[in-house]
Amino acid sequence: MTSVAKALDIPVVATQQYTKVFGPTVAECFADSDHGTPIFEKKRFSMITEEVSQYLATLKRSSYILFGIEAHVCVQQTALDLLEEGHDVHIIVDGVSSQQPIDRQVALGRMSQAGAYLTTAQSAAFMLMQTADHPNFKAVSKLTVEHMKKPNEFNDA
Repeated sequence: MTSVAKALDIPVVATQQYTKVFGPTVAECFADSDHGTPIFEKKRFSMITEEVSQYLATLKRSSYILFGIEAHVCVQQTALDLLEEGHDVHIIVDGVSSQQPIDRQVALGRMSQAGAYLTTAQSAAFMLMQTADHPNFKAVSKLTVEHMKKPNEFNDA
């Protein structure tokens, strides 16, 4: 999704949960090594800390796409906070995980019941473009094909 965001000039914001203990965000999560993505340190489970809230306000967005770990802790609490603030929230279901499948499953259900939209990375990419006439259609389409070829727990690649 960070590659799609880069291709479509959509800002990406990242948080790291207690980096001293859990380590930094894996570099492969970003479109490239010089990603320029602001990464905020946090101990709160939701990424909606005071510092992140102030930064998001500068972006003037009303809709957010979430992906990351853990679906039932950080992603869920972030989604619920954003929904409470009146934002649209889209959860990339093939971009969130939990250590236990039941935690992920219940979290996705809870977020959906609270008003978050569940979608896939490919669906979100094409929703963002809306048409094959989009100037970056070929580049983003290529990214989605590459994404589908990567093995993960959600596909048979």
